Amino acid sequence: MAADAELHVLMTADCVGGVWTHALELAGALGRRGVRVTLASLGARLTPHQRAAAACVPSLDLHESAWRLEWMDDPWDDVRAAGEWLLALERAVRPDVLHLNQFSFGALPFGAPKLVVAHSCVLSWWQAVRGAGAPRRYDTYRGAVTAGLEGAALVAAPTRSMLASLASHYGAHWQGAAIHNGRDPAAFAAGRKQPVILSAGRLWDDARNLAALEAVAPYLPWPVRVSGSAVHPCGGRRQLHGVEPLGELTAEALAAQFAAASIYALPARYEPFGQTALEAAFSGCALVLGDIPSLREIWGAAALYVPPDDHDALHEALTRLIEQPELRTAMGQRARLRAGRFTPQRMADGYLRTYRWLLGNRRRETQHTYAHRAAQVEALPEGPDAARKTKALA
Repeated sequence: MAADAELHVLMTADCVGGVWTHALELAGALGRRGVRVTLASLGARLTPHQRAAAACVPSLDLHESAWRLEWMDDPWDDVRAAGEWLLALERAVRPDVLHLNQFSFGALPFGAPKLVVAHSCVLSWWQAVRGAGAPRRYDTYRGAVTAGLEGAALVAAPTRSMLASLASHYGAHWQGAAIHNGRDPAAFAAGRKQPVILSAGRLWDDARNLAALEAVAPYLPWPVRVSGSAVHPCGGRRQLHGVEPLGELTAEALAAQFAAASIYALPARYEPFGQTALEAAFSGCALVLGDIPSLREIWGAAALYVPPDDHDALHEALTRLIEQPELRTAMGQRARLRAGRFTPQRMADGYLRTYRWLLGNRRRETQHTYAHRAAQVEALPEGPDAARKTKALA
């Protein structure tokens, strides 16, 4: 098996949401171990800030595309074209491992072993956010995800909760592993805290439950500031009410907002990991989170939790932290301590173990196939042509 410093990983990442940040963080941590990463971007053209961030990652070979993603409206021509592009890219760069951050590509006939990583999915989103099964128009998506999962050598997710959700919606005909995401604590710091409540992320995504913050913000003594895009990738803009929009910020500008905020609020209905909560925790913010299994799994007793539909509970939790500075400070310290579990180094450790397993499993399968074929050849009747066994094994 190749040493880590000899590994070459072909990784896909969309640049529409948090997967892009995750991919760069992981690629950087792997690069520091000597692992080469070829990163294939999808979903939209990279912004100048995204391209600049990628340029700062050592040992990263970036290949950019704008193919639509499988969860977008009518994406299947793009998904097929993206698959052909990725197959050609694999032939060109010859990686040891495929790290696929989208489902559909797990069904493609890559030569290297395939890891499919599930950061979220439409069916689990729909159940959590809409309270019902996804409509029939997602049947093609359901089939593509199922095929991708079953085509993978291994499936990973950032929480056990997300793995369980996948098994519930698509069946568990695959091996799974939970590998927590990580962020570099050096990129965040607790500054001089201001009387501010912050939330960040894809504001157009109903999973984040911005409506709950909009409902309580007018009745709080502190302002509620929100950062992120309100424009849906498939069209349309979400109008904001009662909160102070900061717009889309650079990583550095958002880190400054985290540093100043005293409370971070994410009353999410659906959040497979919660990367912005991690960034807030590294910045010493007290956390108020939606009471859902994935966030409980990550944060334990280091956050206050509210049912996503209970606006009174959200108002009460935020008011309690505002009125009790000692509790607010203590919860910020708890969150920061807990965040220490989720570093790029630990994330890279988890993925390196997974890559080694994939390569070792492939070797075991190859040896098993070879031994099986050899046994079949030995069972052939003897004949005058002694070369027949060698030919059968070729």
